[in-house]
Amino acid sequence: MAETTANERIASCACGQLLVHCSGALLSVSLCHCLECQKRTGSTYGIAAFFARNRVRIEGASTVFERPSESGFPVVHHFCPNCGSTVFWYPMRKPAVVAVAVGAFADPHFPAPSQAVYHQHQHPWVTIAVEAP
Repeated sequence: MAETTANERIASCACGQLLVHCSGALLSVSLCHCLECQKRTGSTYGIAAFFARNRVRIEGASTVFERPSESGFPVVHHFCPNCGSTVFWYPMRKPAVVAVAVGAFADPHFPAPSQAVYHQHQHPWVTIAVEAP
């Protein structure tokens, strides 16, 4: 796990080759139940932390996978070519932000999601507490 300072959060892939240095304010944390996030994570949902694009620095190589989203805008995922971890993505619906996989921060004290989206795809046995902003 990469070390995080008071002014910076660092996310990484499983092998540590791909790092995302995030500084400045955390804009939001969102939980997504869409079927594409379920496929991407291999879980029943995905959780993204959003940061201003100009406050994010990428270190290391990534492979790109672009897919359409349910909103109609493409999402450009970046994953580690060595270990396969999806670490960050660019939601083209919001070109000024970068989404970073919350799990890539490996921080059990990371802020909880403030919203959940695509509830129609939520598995009925999943119970999630979403904190109000």
